[in-house]
Amino acid sequence: MVEHMKSTATELTRPDGTPLRVLVVDDEENIAELLRMALRYEGWDVEVALTGTRAVGTAKRQRPDAVVLDMMLPDFDGMEVLRRLRGDQPDVPVLFLTARDSVEDRVAGLTAGGDDYVTKPFSLEEVVARLRALMRRAGARQAESDSTLQVGDLTLDEDSHEVTRDGEDIALTATEFELLRFLMRNPRRVLSKAQILDRVWNYDFGGQANVVELYISYLRKKIDSGREPMIHTMRGFGYVLKPAA
Repeated sequence: MVEHMKSTATELTRPDGTPLRVLVVDDEENIAELLRMALRYEGWDVEVALTGTRAVGTAKRQRPDAVVLDMMLPDFDGMEVLRRLRGDQPDVPVLFLTARDSVEDRVAGLTAGGDDYVTKPFSLEEVVARLRALMRRAGARQAESDSTLQVGDLTLDEDSHEVTRDGEDIALTATEFELLRFLMRNPRRVLSKAQILDRVWNYDFGGQANVVELYISYLRKKIDSGREPMIHTMRGFGYVLKPAA
């Protein structure tokens, strides 16, 4: 499942504070568009090229901070695109995409100068995480940001892990805190159980979706008990957090 969710990690920008630029090169238009949407949701400027020729021309104009590059293209392969990109921008980080999963292909891509490698099918979260790591190493700046989230009279401090509602302290477990943080980073947005599982339990949770219902009930007892409710169930869709009426 593909979900489009902005990362909870610190935002990265160019050294001058402007959005990072990413070039996505893939001849499968649906994959390229999914990547475009996911990376734009990170706040990055994204250009898409469906051929190697278009990729080289776009890179010269865009001057990307990172490139997501499919190995198999209709005109020439990713290796040739990489060679031409590096001729113009020697240090641009490149993340290869490929449907092939052999050791030989991985080695070939990396020894040709690629910085990292993801095989199809991939999760968008994995691509975003790897791009962030590549761009951090390349010198992207971590934007200064307020560590406090606020929705209505509910406040969450991401640094101190303190949570209050209408000035009253609320004690949460680590998992309850992560769940509330995800809800508060997406106020008024309906989040499905699958989205919550993917984000809060990091894709590796083996249980059933009813764990989400369980932790939502825990949160409600602490956040909404005796107050106007903020956490709402949208039957058939998921959950939404919004300021009390």
